Amino acid sequence: MSAPEVITMGCRLNAFESEVIRDHAGRARMDDAIIVNTCAVTAEAERQARQTIRRMRRKNPGKRIIVTGCAAQLNPRGFADMPEVDHVIGNEEKMKAETFAGLNGHPEVRVADIMTVRETASHLVKGFDGRARAFVQIQQGCDHRCTFCIIPFARGNNRSVPLGAIVEQTRTLVSEGYREIVLTGVDICSYGTDLPGQPQLGEIVKRLLVQVPELERLRLSSLDPAAMDDTLFDVLANETRLMPHLHLSLQAMDDMVLKRMKRRHLRDEAMRVAERARAARADVVLGADLIAGFPTEDDDMFENTLAAVAEMGLTHLHVFPYSERDGTPAAKMPAVDVHERKKRAERLRATGDAALDTFMKAQVGKDVQVLVEKDNRGLSEHYVPAEILGGANAGEIVAGRVTGITDGTLQVQRIS
Repeated sequence: MSAPEVITMGCRLNAFESEVIRDHAGRARMDDAIIVNTCAVTAEAERQARQTIRRMRRKNPGKRIIVTGCAAQLNPRGFADMPEVDHVIGNEEKMKAETFAGLNGHPEVRVADIMTVRETASHLVKGFDGRARAFVQIQQGCDHRCTFCIIPFARGNNRSVPLGAIVEQTRTLVSEGYREIVLTGVDICSYGTDLPGQPQLGEIVKRLLVQVPELERLRLSSLDPAAMDDTLFDVLANETRLMPHLHLSLQAMDDMVLKRMKRRHLRDEAMRVAERARAARADVVLGADLIAGFPTEDDDMFENTLAAVAEMGLTHLHVFPYSERDGTPAAKMPAVDVHERKKRAERLRATGDAALDTFMKAQVGKDVQVLVEKDNRGLSEHYVPAEILGGANAGEIVAGRVTGITDGTLQVQRIS
């Protein structure tokens, strides 16, 4: 089967979808194509997509360039007008085999109204190019309307994958040798609201682990602190195969900013989530998405968010300086100076780096389990980079003891 080049930008959901695209395009024998699966979470992400497209055209003058993903869904004509681009296909179309089979050489745009899509078809993926961990899509779209976010208009409304399809996909990947699965989607805490009986995320995690006992490690992508159900905390407390690492979609930790963002949690509620997670699993580590310099954010509001890094014990930060997106309410709000946004982002990152460094130093002398990805390196159960001293095979889970830290990476001696 032909193997087209697929370039993935953005989130873990895109990583999953890129494997579906690779399979569909390969079966359509599109070895003459480069497919760019774009992101649109920020204006910078769209700029990077355009830059990538131009670079691919310079390096591959004889190949077709197909653009898809969130940026293409939101602005299909803008990408179609690029001289480097041959085809533009939408987020729904990219998941269909017939789309690629029907791209017969002439330039075209295939982008439907994503807001009319009501179901998410399951797709059986057997592997992930160059990865030791695998992603499983459980949900698509978002019903919420945070004022800074354009993604619901690129992904559509919330749609859940039935449990049977999730179990089948997980079993397939485990049988192919994957030892860690990451459940992913746009808003996975909204899982099930569109399904009969409205099963919640915690129930799905619990049932998945029961029905696939051969799965060794399970992770979750970003979690909405306003919608983490009781069963999820119970599974965290009682199932060691669920990794002790939760990444929270906080965005800010000042109540006024959170209200202006139209987030569904306030500061105290997020604090309670952290407390509840640690009560369930004493060694859990917490990460967070944070936006610096949201419109109207003053110094005191920012300091509330900064202080929360220590108060919540956050160790893995994903920080964005606020970036205007046309079509969002926040883009019309009084803006914070761009230089100030960058300064605040730098302070948040520095604080997060220091917190992670402190955590890593506390790991020295402790035993860890590392999933090796490549070059003897991988991730511990706490999502910390680690290197196996003396070597290890990709895909292996190594039990070892942390002997030190080098360049932000745990040095792990295998325990025989």
